[in-house]
Amino acid sequence: MRFEPKAFKKKKACVIGLGKSGQAAAKLLAKKGFKVFGSDSRPSKELKKTLGRLPASVTWEGGGHSDRVLKCAFAVKSPGLPPHLPVFSKLKAAGLPVFSELEVALAFSKCREIVSITGTNGKTTTTVLAAEIFRKARRRTFACGNIGVPISELAPKAGARDLIVMEASSYQLEDSRHFHPQAAAVLNITADHIDHHGSMARYIEAKAKIFREQTPSDSCVFNANDAIVMKLSRRCAAKRLYFGMRGHGPVNAWSDKGRLFFKLPGAKKELALVPPALPGRHNLENAMAAALLALSRGVKPAAVQAAFKAFKGVEHRIEEAGVHRGLRCVNDSKATNVDSTMVALRSFADDSNGAAPRLLLVLGGLHKGLPYTPLKPLIEKTVKGILTIGSAARKVEEDLSGVVPIFPCGDLQTAVDTAFKIGSKGDVLLLSPACASFDQFKDYEDRGRQFKDLVGRQ
Repeated sequence: MRFEPKAFKKKKACVIGLGKSGQAAAKLLAKKGFKVFGSDSRPSKELKKTLGRLPASVTWEGGGHSDRVLKCAFAVKSPGLPPHLPVFSKLKAAGLPVFSELEVALAFSKCREIVSITGTNGKTTTTVLAAEIFRKARRRTFACGNIGVPISELAPKAGARDLIVMEASSYQLEDSRHFHPQAAAVLNITADHIDHHGSMARYIEAKAKIFREQTPSDSCVFNANDAIVMKLSRRCAAKRLYFGMRGHGPVNAWSDKGRLFFKLPGAKKELALVPPALPGRHNLENAMAAALLALSRGVKPAAVQAAFKAFKGVEHRIEEAGVHRGLRCVNDSKATNVDSTMVALRSFADDSNGAAPRLLLVLGGLHKGLPYTPLKPLIEKTVKGILTIGSAARKVEEDLSGVVPIFPCGDLQTAVDTAFKIGSKGDVLLLSPACASFDQFKDYEDRGRQFKDLVGRQ
């Protein structure tokens, strides 16, 4: 069932989950004239600290989902809530429709052109860069979604001639039935959020929803070097474009000798561009994906090159945080899984030219159920000491024992203080935790900003 606002006019809506996206959905529905009831499992005392900006017309409950949710005409599910929660079974049994926050937001938007990016890693960088490319092409562009700006907040502001560039997480996609971006990208797929989805197969199926509604008039960009992504691409009905290393089959974008090359179907000549000045092979891939998305929508190469030249990366992703007392500090708080931390370590390995390990690596946070042992080879090449924090610290220490010295720190402040005690001039303090942040922080952004504050005081 597709969400049609007119079909529920003057009816009562229930928003399940009052995090950032849930609050944005509640505000949107209230603004559009709906009576809104919010329901959250967190204690009411805790919720009061974050719900002060909700319209007075929005009523809510905390501490669990009561039968009050059944007095609504429909429900909106906040992304990230497990689909197997009893409240959703209760709503289904009552015959009440449950819609995703993403599709409810888009139902109130006049925008007819959506570009969406998903993948285990690189989504935010690619989304922000793609949005900058479209802006250089003089398109009024709204960047939103999983990058930290709820789609319910921005999509209704987009007009018919505007463009929405959206980062789509597996959480958002799994809840969606009719999501139809005109251009999409699947950057990579590695094990993540298995605790939420229940299996790798379900995680992959969630990612596949980004192109499920596409038609041959649309386009979808795929990573030719990712076996899972390549297999998935065969199911896509849209025009398929590939980026990656040449030699892995036909590709439409590749890198060679410090340049990025592009050749779309039907083009007579290759296009060569200078990539953004960002570290690591992964950022070349992100740039190729962003450019292919834009070129497939008719953006001129000059706009792509202008955006590449101006782009300085995104906050919390291998972000330089200054040099303090001879120690270079790098904020990679967005590395919330092992694979993302591997990407960061690989970028330092690529730039090391065989030099001795010099990283002091902060690892730990909220454990996501996957081992840390895949980090061993890169840690041996790049890391001189591990500083553990958070509830996952003991598991990190067990998995990586004997590889390099480990310093149990417990919290981020102790880790930073320890790094400045044991570090030498020229070392790099890298926060790349390979874990979620919710055990000690509001989110990865809060973790990254606290890290920058702490190192700035040294």
